[in-house]
Amino acid sequence: MLFPLPLVPGRLVRRYKRFLADCLLDSGEAVTAHVANSGSMLGLATPGARVYLAGSSNPKRKLAWSWQLVEANGALVGIDTGLSNRIVAEAIAAGRVPALAGYRTLRREVVYGVNSRVDMLLEGEGRPPCYVEVKSVTLSRRPGIAEFPDAVTARGAKHLAELAVMVGAGARAVLVYLVQRGDCDRFQLAADIDPIYAAAAETARLAGVEMLVVRAEVTPAGIEIRSDF
Repeated sequence: MLFPLPLVPGRLVRRYKRFLADCLLDSGEAVTAHVANSGSMLGLATPGARVYLAGSSNPKRKLAWSWQLVEANGALVGIDTGLSNRIVAEAIAAGRVPALAGYRTLRREVVYGVNSRVDMLLEGEGRPPCYVEVKSVTLSRRPGIAEFPDAVTARGAKHLAELAVMVGAGARAVLVYLVQRGDCDRFQLAADIDPIYAAAAETARLAGVEMLVVRAEVTPAGIEIRSDF
């Protein structure tokens, strides 16, 4: 996934109300950016951190700027969770996710479960449908180890339970953890942050839900999946 326009560098002043961030561009301009991330962004929202913003000329937008990347521990991290599905979908279409290759169609935001929409539904002749949920991973508290979640996520536990139901009905279900930072080569669940989610993940795994961890290369030009863990 390539950014349509060059990102603009700056420094973080503060993140507040979860979805807002005040930033100082390298040009000296002070701006407020939208933060498309409902998590805690633990370790990523430190005042003074190097950030990269996307600008928009759309007059209908309340904010002209969107926070896309942050530098942490010398690595760039993609913090816009709204892009996660697009990153994974493009990688599947390009054949860069072998575990999800060979399906004829990919549909996004398909209704399933109890008042839910699955991120992607893969279908192909002679194969059971494959329900795919994507989770963006940005947390790293120890060198080389990526973790999820960075905050309690009741919604995430609900998705795991619904994926397990689909497996019971004869479908395939895959939870894709998209690690949006290049300084990690291992992954684990942050059970201390959300023990209920960790337990739900183990229950889903035993029920047949597949857990797939993929790593993305993050640059100011774009975010591309390069390998599995």
